[in-house]
Amino acid sequence: MTLTPSQTRKRPTQAIAAKIFHWCNIISLFIMLTSGLQIYNANPVFGGRAGLHIPPIFTLGGWLAGGRHWHFAAMWLFSLNLLWYGIYILITRRWRHRFVGANDFKALQKSHNSKRLIYAWHRIAYTAIIPILLLALFTGIGMYKPAQFPWIVDLFGNWQALRIVHFASVPMVILFAAIHYQLGQKAGGTELTESMF
Repeated sequence: MTLTPSQTRKRPTQAIAAKIFHWCNIISLFIMLTSGLQIYNANPVFGGRAGLHIPPIFTLGGWLAGGRHWHFAAMWLFSLNLLWYGIYILITRRWRHRFVGANDFKALQKSHNSKRLIYAWHRIAYTAIIPILLLALFTGIGMYKPAQFPWIVDLFGNWQALRIVHFASVPMVILFAAIHYQLGQKAGGTELTESMF
């Protein structure tokens, strides 16, 4: 019996740390998104109290305080997950393969190797999401504890501007997740993305 190339090819494997990181991110981001929409409904960013409301099926928490409890619990999970994974990639030196470098920009200009281009775009996306996540956490802290951190509110001009910036980080994170998934599919197909879970 002759094996086909797909049968003989080694299936991709991932470190358990990477799997835990991805699962914690998915769970915490889902909770933050749905509970954030519950918080949003209490005073919509656009249009005030009479603005667009999100249907309850897409929200978590039941009311403003419930949404806040879920949101900040998930924020701690998300933040600590990012912190420990950052320490992990620093210790294991995986950061050298995760973040964009000069060679990636050169590849985008000169390379005709599709895999090389995919990896270059992936590292660019990985690098670009870091300031967005930090901005989301930073603005979230300013909204959560404005009395303790009034300078965060002042940095953005006023409370409403702070809320708009925080709200704007959501579609950017969703866009990153979609790009990350698509690039993973192009780099290694379904087997690669399934190996993360």
